[in-house]
Amino acid sequence: MDSDLERVGFVGLGAMGAPMAWNVEAADYDLGVYNRTDSRMEPFADAGVATYDTPAALAAESDAVVTMVTGPEALREVTLGEGGVVEGLDGGVLVDASTVSEDATEAVEGAVRTAGGRFVDAPVLGTVGPAEEGELLVLAGADHDVLTEVRPLVEVFGDVRRVGGVGDGTNMKLTTNLMIGVLMEGFSEALAFAETQDLPLDEVLEVIREGVVGAPLYDYKAPVVRERNFDPQFPVDHLFKDLDLILDAAGERAVPLPATAATREAANATRALGHGDEDMAALLRYFEDVTGRTVGE
Repeated sequence: MDSDLERVGFVGLGAMGAPMAWNVEAADYDLGVYNRTDSRMEPFADAGVATYDTPAALAAESDAVVTMVTGPEALREVTLGEGGVVEGLDGGVLVDASTVSEDATEAVEGAVRTAGGRFVDAPVLGTVGPAEEGELLVLAGADHDVLTEVRPLVEVFGDVRRVGGVGDGTNMKLTTNLMIGVLMEGFSEALAFAETQDLPLDEVLEVIREGVVGAPLYDYKAPVVRERNFDPQFPVDHLFKDLDLILDAAGERAVPLPATAATREAANATRALGHGDEDMAALLRYFEDVTGRTVGE
């Protein structure tokens, strides 16, 4: 640890938040945690990490607080609601690593500033594996001085890239998730089409990998498809939430996103089939259901 921010609070101990919080603890910060579902705090309590009843109580005992929650509503609740982070923040720093809307980011930043604190808009790129290894990409939107202050802390999560001011981190994350969603939907469509043409799955995946459309995303997801292991790295539910945020923001600025809209509907159909808590590669299941053909069989 190389920072004046010695006491760190972490709010949100889900699939991404828990490993990120453990990495903070491993970096020798004085860690405290809060989660809306108490059971998620139990492993931390068992390891001697302080747990708190409210985000405000946690913030009051922290130099910096990191939030990693599911979306705008959850962020507003844990920061601006009764007993929220802002209520207990006393000149500290709030680092939001969640994927939310620009409106939510700006609302929280304004409240933090009014309370005398500093704010870093810091959503992360990566899934559970990189979170566990501390190999995420942090898309930081913040003033230079504030980011310099918190950089040793956020580098615990991985590489840090300043992409602009507050709000720019959020919008950069939504931009990348737009691409991820559309690429995943196209990948699923292509595999479903290839299956109906009786092409061998391994051959299809190899041609995709070696051709002009090859991409790291497809390298990551090829084993998922081969093994049909849809354990969530980035769940369909989260993809749907992010695409909703993207389309809302685009609608406000009259930006047409037809491929994104189609991807959201494919994600919603996958959710309707009961696969919302599975990895986004489960978009393939929707096309399998429609065609009556299982890819690779």
